[in-house]
Amino acid sequence: MASSATNLLLSSSFIGTNTLIFPPTPKTTRSISHLSFFSKRKSFLTRSVLSEKPNFEPYKSIPSQAALAALIFSSIAPQALAVDDASPPPPPPVIEAQAVSPSTSTSSPFSQNLLLTAPKPQSQSVSDLPEGSQWRYSEFLNAVKKGKVERVRFSKDGSALQLTAIDGRRATVIVPNDPDLIDILAMNGVDISVSEGDAGNGLFNFIGNLLFPFLAFAGLFFLFRRAQGGPGGPGGLGGPMDFGRSKSKFQEVPETGVTFADVAGADQAKLELQEVVDFLKNPDKYTALGAKIPKGCLLVGPPGTGKTLLARAVAGEAGVPFFSCAASEFVELFVGVGASRVRDLFDKAKSKAPCIVFIDEIDAVGRQRGAGLGGGNDEREQTINQLLTEMDGFSGNSGVIVLAATNRPDVLDSALLRPGRFDRQVTVDRPDVAGRVKILQVHSRGKALAKDVDFEKIARRTPGFTGADLQNLMNEAAILAARRDLKEISKDEISDALERIIAGPEKKNAVVSDEKKKLVAYHEAGHALVGALMPEYDPVAKISIIPRGQAGGLTFFAPSEERLESGLYSRSYLENQMAVALGGRVAEEVIFGEDNVTTGASNDFMQVSRVARQMVERFGFSKKIGQIAIGGPGGNPFLGQQMSSQKDYSMATADIVDAEVRELVERAYSRAKQIITTHNDILHKLAQLLIEKETVDGEEFMSLFIDGKAELYVA
Repeated sequence: MASSATNLLLSSSFIGTNTLIFPPTPKTTRSISHLSFFSKRKSFLTRSVLSEKPNFEPYKSIPSQAALAALIFSSIAPQALAVDDASPPPPPPVIEAQAVSPSTSTSSPFSQNLLLTAPKPQSQSVSDLPEGSQWRYSEFLNAVKKGKVERVRFSKDGSALQLTAIDGRRATVIVPNDPDLIDILAMNGVDISVSEGDAGNGLFNFIGNLLFPFLAFAGLFFLFRRAQGGPGGPGGLGGPMDFGRSKSKFQEVPETGVTFADVAGADQAKLELQEVVDFLKNPDKYTALGAKIPKGCLLVGPPGTGKTLLARAVAGEAGVPFFSCAASEFVELFVGVGASRVRDLFDKAKSKAPCIVFIDEIDAVGRQRGAGLGGGNDEREQTINQLLTEMDGFSGNSGVIVLAATNRPDVLDSALLRPGRFDRQVTVDRPDVAGRVKILQVHSRGKALAKDVDFEKIARRTPGFTGADLQNLMNEAAILAARRDLKEISKDEISDALERIIAGPEKKNAVVSDEKKKLVAYHEAGHALVGALMPEYDPVAKISIIPRGQAGGLTFFAPSEERLESGLYSRSYLENQMAVALGGRVAEEVIFGEDNVTTGASNDFMQVSRVARQMVERFGFSKKIGQIAIGGPGGNPFLGQQMSSQKDYSMATADIVDAEVRELVERAYSRAKQIITTHNDILHKLAQLLIEKETVDGEEFMSLFIDGKAELYVA
């Protein structure tokens, strides 16, 4: 039967539509399948026949190759032909009948896959299969249900599959999460398989797992080498990961836009820095007398006093190359990067000498060493050691002036502060009244000011303000003027801005009852009345019952500038201060009764307790304790702040301290109550004026005392 099927295949001919003229049978299908398998195995015979017949050029098309494969099969298996038919094989014209034009033959899918798949009945046409190598999932399901898909091969993760259609074409399909897909394929007789990947993947994965630790170690070693100044680091070839190179900003001709004329309120600091600038410009004047240029200047002062501004002014005035960086740039994750960056910075600076190097917030790397037990390999310590060596070490440091700024000089290492490294410590303190006037003039440039603005009065109302605070004050005043649609900034906007900075913004929409408004008015009037009648106390500047921040009302006093600058406070002044703080509670008790007092004096009590305890423990104002300080000195970990002191005295001494503190507070309370009871009429007038106007300035307040003929309190 196999031989008859073969004869049937070889004796068939193709017509213009490239279809068979005989109906296929099961036997025929099996014979064609064997033929296809055998043709694949003997493909080298096909190549030999083509090489032996050079005039078979037309048969190189896919239909011609199929017919030629059939001819080869007949030539190598004559026994199959001899069983059913003793006649010789079909003559060569059969081959010539298959040599159709390429345009006709290549358009037939059946002719292209003649030796690979069995022919299907005429009714099952495959011309309606989707085109392309990528099918939609819906098209794939329709083809499966119509019996046009022979086999599918799923990927490992099941997200895609590769199909083989009945015509031999292959396509891929993105598979959604469909649990019924396997059942559909099985019901339609589709051969299902799963891809197992390349055979060599297991070996490659095994080798990769072995090599990964070595590669990771090599990569980390390379990074550390670059970080510590190896290839790619300082002096290396460079690259995108140059950890060891300094990130300082360099200006050959500094153009900071700031000169000493733009710095106000720090005359002493400018004088010392101007000498450094003059030394750079005219070194002969100093070297003729044997003077040497300072190697380092440390700018010390509270935040906002203008240390960085002074450094920018030095750069703008000196006209020499200028390097600027922050100390935090030296500290990195990798050990040794900080020291490497310090070396790189000074190498660059020495090549540009004479020059200036500015390091901002040097306390980030300049803290005291040896804090850890048993030493250690701290990155910060390595960085400061390298900085010490570069500033004044074995090789010296000629022509490089180091400027540094910090607000924490107490934590710096002593080796960093010695002469030869930072020769000068320039204190940039809070400005005085004259300095604040100059600072206000500087920050008022470009602002439209009204004629009623008096910088002298503003400066006296802002004791303790730094340059940054005053700049913020003028900016807030300009914002308020713009919010009110004004063309100029008047004294009212500056006053409101000052109160906003000190106590917070006004609560204009706050719901305040008449009773609460009256209570706040008498409370603030009590503070002002006691403060005005206490001898040698600060004058009242303004009284307000407008809620601001957490305060329901405020009483502003103008402190003495001399007292603030010297820091010297007499015992009488401190006792007056406690009496003024208690004036609000006393006024509430006198007017509303002891049962109707409120918690509005809580902050006043805290202030009174702190002042009384300092008088006893630290200032020696107690006769029973004497002129000794108890409680231990408070440290200064941060400039302008203090740690709480530790008690170093017995319980008996503690009882005496408590009794002395109570006595001071009770005395201040009795003095405040005596003043308010004596001048009760002035208290009522001032409270009524506050209820009507909500704000009373110092001049209106003093007119009440003149009309009431009030006298200062005498103990």
